[in-house]
Amino acid sequence: MTTAKRRFGQNFLVDRNVVDRIVAAVAPRSDETIVEIGSGQGALTARLLEATGRVVAIEFDRELVPFLRTKFARVANLYLLEADALTTDFRKAIAPAPRARVVANLPYNIATAILQRLIDQRECLSEMVLMLQREVVDRITAEPGSSDRGYLSVLVEAYCQAEKLFDVPPQAFRPVPKVWSTVVRLRVRPKIAAEVKDEALLWQIVSAGFAQRRKTILNNLRDAPESIQELLKKRGGASIVLCDAGIPPLRRAETFALEEWAMLVNAIAL
Repeated sequence: MTTAKRRFGQNFLVDRNVVDRIVAAVAPRSDETIVEIGSGQGALTARLLEATGRVVAIEFDRELVPFLRTKFARVANLYLLEADALTTDFRKAIAPAPRARVVANLPYNIATAILQRLIDQRECLSEMVLMLQREVVDRITAEPGSSDRGYLSVLVEAYCQAEKLFDVPPQAFRPVPKVWSTVVRLRVRPKIAAEVKDEALLWQIVSAGFAQRRKTILNNLRDAPESIQELLKKRGGASIVLCDAGIPPLRRAETFALEEWAMLVNAIAL
């Protein structure tokens, strides 16, 4: 049995009741492919293999891979991939399946980065059931006006339907973390949930808007990178663009709904 490594942010799930609840939430089918990121010691992997047509398990820890190969040596429906989820091409990993669902207990230290990677590759993913630090899920699901709302909230809202499922206490893991976790379901939308002319520009503007949270949207736009400044100048400046979009210049980014970000971008991208 391998031990958890702090540098990987590993906390192995050991509570069978929590595993059962996750599997029940996923409701695996015999005709599908499920991707598991970070199999760890295989507690969740074993249950998924019982009900899923094929499990693609992505494990970064090279010491865990041989342990998992031995543990599941007689299992035919497991494809174990020693790889970094941050650089994995999920379309290739799940082939020949055109789409898959993702199940993961994500390491706290890189959970946000992996989530962004999954959203980037959403074309081959239909749903994600993820266990994350509770504070991260609070940010993901934060509504406009909440102090928890940020770039990640807008990104997830644009491409997924988010649903909090249940909280998981620290005692469900070994070693025991200092924080609670939450399991969340993210259903990938068929298209972005706003009418926006330039998606790449949208995320540049959202990033600029949240650059300094205490500043107004006007001041953050005025302090935005040079590439955005050039676009704003072509439209008459930040104040004019905000006026055209119908957005008061003294508002802060956390108060914006997704549709308002789209309105702002569309005013810039005319």
